[in-house]
Amino acid sequence: MGDISIPDLQMNDGNTIPALGFGTYKLNGSSGVETMVSALHAGYRLLDSAFKYENEGAVGEAVRRSGIAREKILVTSKIPGLRHRYNEALYSIEESLYRAGLDYYDFYFIHWPNPSQDLYVEAWQALIEARKRGLVRSIGCSNFLPEHIQRLIDETGVVPAVNQIELHPYFIQQEQRLWHEQHSIITQSWSPLGRDNSAMQEPEIGAIARRHGKSAAQIILRWQVQLGAVPIPKATSPARQLENISIFDFALTAEEMAVISALDRPDGRRKDQHPAYYEEY
Repeated sequence: MGDISIPDLQMNDGNTIPALGFGTYKLNGSSGVETMVSALHAGYRLLDSAFKYENEGAVGEAVRRSGIAREKILVTSKIPGLRHRYNEALYSIEESLYRAGLDYYDFYFIHWPNPSQDLYVEAWQALIEARKRGLVRSIGCSNFLPEHIQRLIDETGVVPAVNQIELHPYFIQQEQRLWHEQHSIITQSWSPLGRDNSAMQEPEIGAIARRHGKSAAQIILRWQVQLGAVPIPKATSPARQLENISIFDFALTAEEMAVISALDRPDGRRKDQHPAYYEEY
């Protein structure tokens, strides 16, 4: 079992979230279960999944096989774009629980706002109801812009605990992160290292890594944590899993943070997935 302890962050609903989690996209079947069990044994305590990943069953199996008490592991899933209508969203959450064999999810998000459908407020109302019923502990969203979140708040009075967004050195989301901070919303980062290795090849990051005796990945993940974001890296090898989690024994200087943030690009978004118009089904 891993002995690395990940700090917890307080959320606006009174619950806490680990400062770093584990992504499970494309971790399916028995090999996916083994990878997740390995991550849990390394010390990860947050598994991030989604209805769309078709691996909620594998996530639940990993929780059971890990030998770690359920209440010590936090599990996330997300409502897909086709299930935003109130009843369909509630059914999706129930089906997620049945597939995973879990009694509750710690986090449930709306995966994308899909604004042209204009149903995300209904999906949010379903999440509020699911929380009342004890199906989920904390509710949030994923890939929502400030205007989408403001509408949720205006129409329901309930502020999301978390918004999971694309965030890496080429796309630092400064304005969005500031807005989250002003509304006491935790920023969670998907694709925290970028989907390819290009950010890790940046000479500036390499120089910082050498100075600290750390890897480029560790430097980027530490940068994320010091921004106040919760990265959810994915790694299949036990060695890489341990490397990614070993970031709480050093700190970057303000100058080093600024050097990494300066890699931000106007076209830094990985794909043409702008939440203002992107549709996820």
